[in-house]
Amino acid sequence: MRKKHADAIAEGVAIALAAARLIVKNHILVDTIAGGESFDPGEFDAVARDAIETLAKESEKGARRLKKMQRAAFGRYSLSDGTHDYRDRDVKNLRQRRKHSEQVAARLRTMIDDEAAVRELVESSREAAWIDVANNLQNRLRVEAMRPEADPDYERMREARMQALVMVDLQNLAAQAKKKKDWETK
Repeated sequence: MRKKHADAIAEGVAIALAAARLIVKNHILVDTIAGGESFDPGEFDAVARDAIETLAKESEKGARRLKKMQRAAFGRYSLSDGTHDYRDRDVKNLRQRRKHSEQVAARLRTMIDDEAAVRELVESSREAAWIDVANNLQNRLRVEAMRPEADPDYERMREARMQALVMVDLQNLAAQAKKKKDWETK
């Protein structure tokens, strides 16, 4: 395989793995933070495998679509009407793109059964989730700890903050007080 083709396939796999990482990261965030569960890497192996499988299927579907385009373009010599109106001169490029998609799918499928690759995906997803959480905490602490004179948008955003206080915070506080009162009267 020529270097240019190998690079295209490696790039396709990297893009697919970035998408899989995002899927797994979101599951980690929802299950461990929103769901209050402990993080257990083994619990996310199936999620990682499903994500890789889904992306392999998408790549295979893309290859089938490219094959149809290739067949439709074969023997057409007129001027094209637009970007996706392929002609005979595009057949070689479409064939190459199809082969790349097929090879990306094949590499992804081998990763599904590769325990180390799955574990690496889960671990990199966990790291990405932690970065999101850390950034969120830093931003929240920065905003909540900021003094009015240090915030250039203080006056402009004051009205919105006051509305949020009345509509959200005070209502939550009232609901908590009611629950506490109901609990105490039982």
